[in-house]
Amino acid sequence: MFEGLFSGILWALDTVILGIALAMSPFVSTEQAIFLAPFASTFVHDFCSGIWMLVYMGIKREYGKVIKALKTKSGKYIMLGALLGGPIGMSGYVAAIKFIGPAYTAIISAIFPAIGAFLAYIFLKEKMSRIQLVGLGVSILGVIGLSYVSDGGARPENLVIGLFCAVLCVFGWAGEAVICAYGMKDPDVSDEQALQIRQITSTIFYGAIVLPIVAGWGFTLSIIPTQIAPVILLAALFGTVSYVLYYRAINKLGPAKAMALNITYTAWSIVFALILLKEIPSAKSIIFGVIVICGSLVAANGIGGTRKQN
Repeated sequence: MFEGLFSGILWALDTVILGIALAMSPFVSTEQAIFLAPFASTFVHDFCSGIWMLVYMGIKREYGKVIKALKTKSGKYIMLGALLGGPIGMSGYVAAIKFIGPAYTAIISAIFPAIGAFLAYIFLKEKMSRIQLVGLGVSILGVIGLSYVSDGGARPENLVIGLFCAVLCVFGWAGEAVICAYGMKDPDVSDEQALQIRQITSTIFYGAIVLPIVAGWGFTLSIIPTQIAPVILLAALFGTVSYVLYYRAINKLGPAKAMALNITYTAWSIVFALILLKEIPSAKSIIFGVIVICGSLVAANGIGGTRKQN
């Protein structure tokens, strides 16, 4: 539970630092830059995260084990999970922001732990008690409360397309946790090896498929020599540690608990925004932030049983 909770804390730090990078001039200089910024930053972020993982696995001298794991059936499942959570989930998230705005997207995407818990119940036979279901529901409502911004009742353009993309994001993120949990049942595939496979698969697919579709390679290469690159590299460092802890939590506790703990990043981001950006949180943010954390802790404390004695 400690590792799962800290995965959310560090993902919040990653998010705030990445937000600083997205506010820099190369990302906001033109309309094209604004459109391509989410795609380029996601690719560079995952690429840098993959590099950090390569360094980490190199220090542990486990390259051979990663290659061996790639060839297994479990490794193939983890690759599938990587495609769901990375290019498909994140692309759906970015596209939904474009079509229906960040507020609606954040609200809809917040239900991914509930969908993940349901999928874990169906495919992994993880049972949830009523109190954990209540805790998960409270946490998700807290996230919705944090994310909601009134727009005066305006109806977003391209609503149907935007909703489809947001739902794609929800099932992508939920599916990643469940499928990777299934893959990590193999004792020969550790959570760290699984994460290395995930980052490699996501980066290759994003660079080979997603960026060419949005014609983003030229812009992506142009930002690498700028002051943005070190900031994203730093964000990716915290994001990588967050991923390591998240995958450990998935492996030890199961996806339902891990997702419930990881979603607390929405609350922790308020703390880091205060520390790094001097943004004073509103009373609403503090209240809903506490609700998210408390609900997630209740949801994670006893969903099913631990799958390993760690």
